[in-house]
Amino acid sequence: MSQTFEFYDRQALAARSDADDAVLDNVRDRALRSEAAWRQLADRARKVEHDRLARDRARAAEAAVEPLREDQSTWT
Repeated sequence: MSQTFEFYDRQALAARSDADDAVLDNVRDRALRSEAAWRQLADRARKVEHDRLARDRARAAEAAVEPLREDQSTWT
């Protein structure tokens, strides 16, 4: 099951909230490390989705051009 940017972002925000509420330094540090990890996952998920959409657009554009190439090959 793939996770979405929104899921990772919510987890990062929750970790940040935990860090803000923490009284002990070690608990705050742990929450901040957790936030950083969730944020990296969120950024990666966003990039994967962006790259997937770009690939889909490129494939759709190529598919739209392909029939034109086939038609041109019969002209000669």
